[in-house]
Amino acid sequence: MDLEAVRTFVAAADAGRFQDAAAELSVTQQAVSKRVATLEKKLGVRLFTRTARGARLTIDGQAFLPHARDLLRAEERALASVRPGRRALRVDVIGRRLAPAGLLGDFHRAHPEVDLDVVTLFDADAAVDALRSGTIDASFRAITMPGRHLPDDIASFRAHDEPIQLLTGPVHELADAGTVTPAELVGYRIWMPGIVPGTEWAAYYDALAAAFGLTIETTGPDFGTEPLLDTIAGSRTLATFVGEQTRLVWPADQGLRRIAVRDPVPVYPHSLIWHRENAHPGLGALRDHLRAGRSGSTEGGTWTPAWA
Repeated sequence: MDLEAVRTFVAAADAGRFQDAAAELSVTQQAVSKRVATLEKKLGVRLFTRTARGARLTIDGQAFLPHARDLLRAEERALASVRPGRRALRVDVIGRRLAPAGLLGDFHRAHPEVDLDVVTLFDADAAVDALRSGTIDASFRAITMPGRHLPDDIASFRAHDEPIQLLTGPVHELADAGTVTPAELVGYRIWMPGIVPGTEWAAYYDALAAAFGLTIETTGPDFGTEPLLDTIAGSRTLATFVGEQTRLVWPADQGLRRIAVRDPVPVYPHSLIWHRENAHPGLGALRDHLRAGRSGSTEGGTWTPAWA
């Protein structure tokens, strides 16, 4: 269906005269007549009857008119869906309980005028593929993993350093500690069954364990967050690591403890990555917001992997 011909038909129907429709569309009357004739040929019916006063819709023209308006409205919606500033900014936050989701929530509260579409992709490779295909506009990731580098068309900046905390149950030996150092965790069993080999978070915790001689176990099936918390709550020997801003909810009778790690503070390096040619105005606003919110130095220093 030629939408210019449809637009011309609607203009002529509204104006009642081809000459007036031509003036509205900034074309010649001959062009209006030609477009209407082409549309009539396409449809196999006459849409107008010429009269002394102009052009009057036939019965078929009257039947087609509401559908023609629908076609033009559909065209406008289609254009608006990709028009800069009109399409929702699509951002991958890895997981909806993790720090990137909180960062994006803060951005939404500061910039409610930017429509957001929040997604969760599995790993950095999936995120880069989605950025390059245009499926998403931005992603929060830890980069660069050992042996992997971002393609030249993908840009990034360090958006947020999130402190890592120790999570224990009430009967664990460290449960009443106000803070612990990485050195004090040597010899303790830290259980993280959700670590998947080859992911950026696996690379992070591998580096953390190697740097401080920690025992991080990934054995056993990953049944999700709640079963993990149930196990930690009742264990005298197992603890786990969580991000400071990871949102967890547990029953009051579990008595779980979140313990700060200091001297140095291990921080997870969240970066924002995006395609260099992406011109969505919301993306620029998100970058500015994250840069403005970057925190300063932490007392006692911080630790991140060398590759970060």
